[in-house]
This record gives sequence, C-alpha cells and structure tokens, in this order.
Amino acid sequence: MAAFDFAPLLPAGLPAPAARWTGLAKFSFVGGNNDADAVPVEGLTAAVNAVLRREGRSLATYGLAHGPQGYRPLRDFLRTKLARDAGITADTDDIMIVSGSLQALDLVNQALLARGDTVIVEQESYQGALTRLSRLGVNVVGIPLDQEGMRMDALATALSDLKARGVRPKYIYTIPTVQNPTGTIMPEARRAEMLRLADAYGVPIFEDDCYADLTWDGKRPRAIHAMAEHSNVIHIGSFSKSIAPALRVGFVVAPWQIMAQMLALKTDAGSGALEQMVLAEYCPPHFSTHVPELTRGLHAKLDTLVEALNAQFGTSAEFEAPKGGIFLWVKLPDNVDTLKLYQAALKDGVSINPGPEWSTNKVHSKSRLRLCFASPTHQQIREGIAVLADVCRKEFGVPLRSANVAKAGAAE
Repeated sequence: MAAFDFAPLLPAGLPAPAARWTGLAKFSFVGGNNDADAVPVEGLTAAVNAVLRREGRSLATYGLAHGPQGYRPLRDFLRTKLARDAGITADTDDIMIVSGSLQALDLVNQALLARGDTVIVEQESYQGALTRLSRLGVNVVGIPLDQEGMRMDALATALSDLKARGVRPKYIYTIPTVQNPTGTIMPEARRAEMLRLADAYGVPIFEDDCYADLTWDGKRPRAIHAMAEHSNVIHIGSFSKSIAPALRVGFVVAPWQIMAQMLALKTDAGSGALEQMVLAEYCPPHFSTHVPELTRGLHAKLDTLVEALNAQFGTSAEFEAPKGGIFLWVKLPDNVDTLKLYQAALKDGVSINPGPEWSTNKVHSKSRLRLCFASPTHQQIREGIAVLADVCRKEFGVPLRSANVAKAGAAE
C-alpha cells in the first residue's frame, strides 16, 4: 500500500521527527532511569492487590471521584511527607497530582509564559526544561553554578540588568537539592538569599525538587517553598526517582491563585488513577525504609563509576562526586567535543548525555557529559567506561595511556 504523504499538512515549528525506537544501548548511561533491582516489586504487588480489592470499583469514575487534583490519600501522604522531610507546611488541597514532573513543567509554563517572555535558570539544567523553553520561544538567562548551586551574586546581577532593560522575568527555575546535572546542594543561607532577591524584584521561584529524596545521608536543607514568607514559590516533585520512573506520578505544591490556573489547563481527565492508588497504599508504611535501601545501592554504584573513571581516564576526567542522586557531571579535556563523542560512542554500544544538551552555555559545556549510574549494573559500569575511554582515545587522543593512574577524584 502506498504511503500517504502527511508532510504538506504539518504546521510550521514542529520539532524534528522522532527516530524509531531501537532499544537501549548495551552500556546505557543516559536518561533518569533507576536501578531495576531496587524497584520494590513485592511491596507494590501487595499494594495493587490490597487497594484494588478495597477500592477497585472507584475506577469507574474519572479521578476516582476525588476531584481534579488527584487521589486524596496520596495527597494526604505527600502533605505529611513534605512536612517531615522538606519543612513544607501545606494543606492537602495545596497539592495536585500530575503525570510526572514533566507535566508539572508544562502546566507551569502554560500558565505563566508567552512567546518572548524571559525566565532565569541555572546555567546547567534539566534538558527537558530547556527544550520546552526553547520550543515556547522564551528568552532564557543562564546563571552560573558553583559547588553550592546557583550563584547569588550572578543572579543579583542578572536581575538588576533585566530590570534596567524593563524586563521582569516570569520565574527563576532552580533544582536546589541534588541539582541536575551537577549534583550540587544549595545551602539554606543561599536559598534565603534567593528568596530575598525574588521578593525584591517581584519574581516567583519555580523549585524542582525531583531528586531531593536521594541524598546519601538522608538529610536535606529545607525546601525553598518552606522558607518563603510570601506565596511566591511553586514546588514540584516526583516519585520517579524514589520509586519508579515508569509510574509517571509527580506533584505540584502551589498557591491557589496559580494552582487554579493550572487546573484549568490540565484537561487530561486526570492522571493515571491506578498508579496513584498503588502509591498511596505502598508509601505510608514503606517509603521511609525503602528510600535508604535505594540510596545505599545508588551510592555503591557511584563508587564503582568513580573507580572506573579513575582507572580508565585518570586525570583526564574531572568531577565532583555528588552527595546524592543518579548522575555524575564530568569534565573531559577541552579538545573533546562530547556531541561528537556521543555519536562515536553510540556506535560501540555506549550512550552518554553530551553536556551542551544540558546547558545554556554551549561553549562551557562542550567538553562535559552527564553519566547516569543508576540503571547499569556494576559490571556494565566498568565495561562501559572502558569502552567509552577507548572511543575517546581514538577520536580525541585522550585519555593518554600514561594518565590512567588512580586518583581520589578531582573537583573542577
């Protein structure tokens, strides 16, 4: 049968067409995938059986008859968890369940942004957020980071410069706790300064806390939302990293004025109900014991990745080991173009995230890459990094064989 030509019907401005899915690379260091062995399958199975037997007939009603903000028992759990872990005081009705944090990003952007608007982000930031802003035609101002996250001196300068030009940013987007991709954790004093600047310039803060559960010591600073004296912080989070990415369950905590606008835009008839029911059943008795087990396994995988990089790259790979999360942000020698390295490595079965895709400063990030260490096994980490080093040596002449000596880990 002859193929119908849809091309003349497609509107201008669409993203490039997707390629057909061919499976994950043999050695996959990409995406926000988690450790398959750490998914609490037995506990989730028991939760499915229990909640379906008790409440399965409620699936006959959109939203389980709990309203557009999501399944109330899950929002009740989040209210308790956020108070305990992040210091956030919120009512159950201040919380909305969404289909992963990506839907939260879309709803916030739809509610606040129009083409030509300006937002402030961290110079290195979540690719999904940067891609969305680009497609919306929004001006993005990247603020450099150091080992404590977004630099407040640079933020103050940017806000002052924008005000002098008559520009009021629509929001400051930050991932303050286990930042993606750098892994930094912003201390409370810096969070307080961000709030002071946001108040002074009348700009809301958009706080993405998706990795905050995954700190090695189980401790984290209070959320920016918890420290705000005024209702100018939109807070989002997810169960993707703490339980399982494929569940696609995230949440938003926001003042009613903006929550009501996002609810008007959330026209999907409700996020997946069964996932919400299962999490609400599983999390209250198990979340606080599951997460430490998960992070112990992730920390061990990070140790394996660091050892492999030291052995294979030596001093050619610079990095600051994070205090949590699932990513390592690595700096290779300046002559390495990680966009080209990505293509060459993929041919040999290794997938990486090249730095320019995660940064507003393409020159600064040219020789940087993000490695996800959660998904591959310890053996795959060792073998994959060895292959990556060999490809890098063939393509760019680094690492030199003589550089492959153990090191404790170099900070940028």
